[in-house]
Formats: sequence, C-alpha cells, structure tokens
Amino acid sequence: METRPYIPLILGSLLAGSVSLHSQSTYQLPPIPELPPRQSVNSVQMQDPATFDEVQLDFPIADGPYEADWASIEELYPGSPGWLREAKFGIWVHFGPQSAGMSGDWYARRLYVPGTSAYENHLKNYGHPSEVGYKEVLRAWNPDKLDPAKMVEIYKDAGARFLMIQGVHHDQFDMWNSTYQPWNSTKMGPKRDLIGEWSKAVKKAGLRYGITFHHEYSWWWWQTAFGADKNGPKAGVPYDGNLTLADGKGKWWEGLDPRLLYNADLREYDNVEPAAHSNWNPPKAGIFKNHLDYARWYATWWAVRMTDAVDRYDPDFIYTDGTGQQPFEGWNTGTGYRSNAMQRVMAHFYNRALERRGKVDTFSIVKFRKPTNGTVTTEEFGVPQHINTSQPWIAEIPVGDWFYAPGFHYSSKAMIHYILEAVSRDGNACICVSPLPDGSLDEGSLKMLKEVGDWMRTNGRGIYGSKAWKTHGEGQQDGDHLRQLPGGKLGRQHAEFQFSDRDFRYTVGKDGALYAWCMTVPKQGTQLRLTLLGRGSEHLDGPIQSVELLGSNSRLKWDQEDGALVIEFPSTRDFPTAVGFRIGLP
Repeated sequence: METRPYIPLILGSLLAGSVSLHSQSTYQLPPIPELPPRQSVNSVQMQDPATFDEVQLDFPIADGPYEADWASIEELYPGSPGWLREAKFGIWVHFGPQSAGMSGDWYARRLYVPGTSAYENHLKNYGHPSEVGYKEVLRAWNPDKLDPAKMVEIYKDAGARFLMIQGVHHDQFDMWNSTYQPWNSTKMGPKRDLIGEWSKAVKKAGLRYGITFHHEYSWWWWQTAFGADKNGPKAGVPYDGNLTLADGKGKWWEGLDPRLLYNADLREYDNVEPAAHSNWNPPKAGIFKNHLDYARWYATWWAVRMTDAVDRYDPDFIYTDGTGQQPFEGWNTGTGYRSNAMQRVMAHFYNRALERRGKVDTFSIVKFRKPTNGTVTTEEFGVPQHINTSQPWIAEIPVGDWFYAPGFHYSSKAMIHYILEAVSRDGNACICVSPLPDGSLDEGSLKMLKEVGDWMRTNGRGIYGSKAWKTHGEGQQDGDHLRQLPGGKLGRQHAEFQFSDRDFRYTVGKDGALYAWCMTVPKQGTQLRLTLLGRGSEHLDGPIQSVELLGSNSRLKWDQEDGALVIEFPSTRDFPTAVGFRIGLP
C-alpha cells in the first residue's frame, strides 16, 4: 500500500504566517524567523541577562481585568481556591511518547547520548538516531490500552481528588489537537486528542485537573539531537535533529518542520552543549543574543500553545516547569531570553475563567516561584523540613521515575507516608504512577493504588480539607529537625524506611478535631506517648475530650498525663501502615 506524505494544513499555514488562535482572537503566529548562520560550538558568549530588559510580548489575551504583569495579577487574584485544600491528594498523569523508550525520564534527550540506557534501548528497539530518531518514536507510539475514563475511576478509587495531566513535555509533542504544533497526538502516533479525552473523563467523575507544560526550556534541553556519535561506525554522522524541512520530501514526515520538534541549533553559545549532556544542569544564565528574533518567536509560540489548551479544555489549573522565578527569566532554566510570556498566559487564563465560570477558582503553578498571590508552587522529590504556610504548595514525586522503566518498587506504605509528610506541613501531595507505554497500569501499580484507596477511605477525614497544626509532628530527631521520609523518587528505600511508634504527624481536620498519625503500626498493648499532648501542654487550650482510633470500633484506653497523652494500642484488625487517631479538643 502506498504511503502518502502527510502535509498538515496547520503547518502550511504556519509557514505562510497565517495560523489562527482557537480562541475568539484573530492572532496570526508568524513563521519561524530566519536563523543566523551556525557558528562553532561553545564559541559565543551569552549576553548578561541583567543588561537585557524583559520583552513585553503582544499576542492577544482574553478581555478582562487581569493585565500581563505581576502587580495586576497579585492585586486582583482572590486567593487559591478552597477546592485545593479540600482535595489534598492527587495523581500525576506524567505520560507521553517518552514512555515508549522504557528508560525512565528524559528518554527523548538521552537517546542521543551514547552510554546511556536510553541510547542503548533506542539502538535495540528502533535503530541508530542518525537514521531513526525521536520523530520515528512519535510515529510508532500507540497507547492503545489507554482508557482515560477507566483510569480516572482507578485514581478516584485510590482517593485522588485532582489530577495533573501532562500536556507537553520537553519533547515538544503536544498531547492535544494543537493549533500551533503539528507534531501532536492527533496527527501521528495514537491519532487521538488525549487531553480532550482526559478532560472529559475527569469532569464526568467530578474531580479537578490541571494541564502541565514543560516545553519552555526544550530549546536548550534538546541540543543533544544536533550532535553525532564520537566513536564507532557512525562516528560523525549527524543525528536527525540536523534534518531540514526539505529533507522530508518523499518521506512520511514530509511537510513537518523538524525545527518545530527539535528546535534550533544553539550549541554555539558557551556551555549549552555540555549542559545538554549533563545529568541535569541548565546552561549558564544569559541571553541568546544572536537569536533574538527567534527567541521572541519561540516565547510567543510557547505561550500561545498554552492559551490554546486553556481555551479548548478549561482546566482548573495550569503548570509550568522550571527552577527560577518564571519562564523566560534569563536565569536558571529560564536562561536564553527575558519576556513576560508567563504573566500574559496567566492573565489570559484568569480572564477566561471569569468569562466562563464567573469567578477565578483556578490557579497557576509556577514551579519554585517565591510566594506570590496568583501562583502555587511545588516541592519536587521531597517536602520541607517544617510547616510552610507562606503559599499554597503541592509536593510532587514519582513512584520509580517520571516515565516508566522496568524494575520499579511499588509500595502503598511509601505513598501514604509521603502524603502524611506533605499534609502535616500544610501541603498537598501529587504522586506519579507511571503507565506502561501502551497506556495501561501494571499489576504492581494497581495493587498499590487499591491499598492507598483502602487507607484513604479509613483515614480521609483527617486528610481531606485538613490544615497544619501548631507543629507538624514529634518523634525521632535528625539534627535540628524531625527524622522524615528521605527525598528522591519513591522506591525501595522509602518502602523500607523505618519509623518508630514515637513518630507522629499532626493535622487539623475540617471538622476542627486534631488528628495524630502514628507513622508505623504499633504492636498490641503498646503504650503510645504523644509528648506534645500532655496535661498543661502549651500546644493545647484545655484537656483532651476524646480519643478515637480511625477504622476501629474498639474502646481505647487513654490518659492525659502531665508529660504526654498515653494511648494503649488495642487488639484490633490488622492495619497495613500508619494509623490515625482523632483527638477531640475543647
């Protein structure tokens, strides 16, 4: 059967400079500007970002009171919505074509780095990246077992009240019917509007959800695709990031511009190429001074893809990845350019919420941003040592890794401990359980989620809608703070981490009661001593009125002594992990 080249209408419009925004505006995204001739790798110093004024972009945004600056956003934003505190626990749907590599996170970047497992897996499963690169992974990827409606029910049964759903990762592949990116899930691979399916399923289930966007720093992150092997039979043969639009003639990707996937070659700038081959580090802070026209176009392209998704799916929140104060800040992961792209997207998002919902009950995650009215931040791989009420925050972590790989260690105990560590410090927890490349969950994931759901049904009244108490816990010390669950991706070390029956975390439920969480399951007859709850404690306003073990009808023996609240753990049904006590206060 003859395969005809795919020439997307949207790309033809893009190259002609006539793409329309999905929203009510008539904005036309111009074509990619002409790029300057390439220069030698690491030969150009970046401009000091402190000498470069923030560029004010001019793509259209929804009409409304919010303007594209932090002052306007902070003044008008009504505060984070109550549903976020009520929800407390969510599932991170960190899923896309990079799962096909079965190599964990950053497969798209690392398949171009010899010596990595991603490179070796790609050679074995697809071929050499000079001949068969990431674009072929996109074409072949088919998550035919992905059923968002079924998955949402699994997550809901596990106790999740909100979902984070990946819209586009660093691989520039949009998981929706994208107006501005022809490399998307409706045009190749599954040929499905995956965000549309997720959005419909989540709303039908009565949950909240956000769309995540990780594509801002793709332009320096993916510079590996412009390299070549340094050794072996393919030494010096360029990888497929070097291909041009013209190279696609007669091939399956005819009409698709590789620059819309792999970006522009920016390796001429000092430190960009070595940073792309590092385990994590971004390039030095600076401005891509020879590519200012491209940088402005790129920041605009980044932004209008977000507003496109907002207009199509009306999410409850949006999420941007990074390590600085905002995308395109000139420093940290925002190196390369300075613009108000984020502020403009947020103004559009909040004005659109007013238009559609009559109120702003949405929020924007600007990862690691300082406390700002209008944003929510995250804690990745861990939790703070102490209570943090300076701003709303979500602790985010994957089980195993952000994309699937063999050998993950699944533990409901680790998940539950992580949730308790977060909520006791006034945060929320969102945990990634990576689907297989075909979109299904393996048996270990399903079992773990079911166990978490069972625990949440027993203990949820001390979790949902809760807030931090006067202190987050008591127990074993680690220097100047409480010993706590280790950082890093959830795995065996977290499952085997040993708490004692002296380790407690505290929350205040929305019913006003104090909840004490013993981080292990005590043996029958153990005398539990909660030293912060003794008679006359400075943390209490009067004597304790009642003590109840969640999930048990047993009558508890307890006594509020001078130095502690003493609870005798009863003979009762087996508890799989941490146990909760509801403590009635005066």
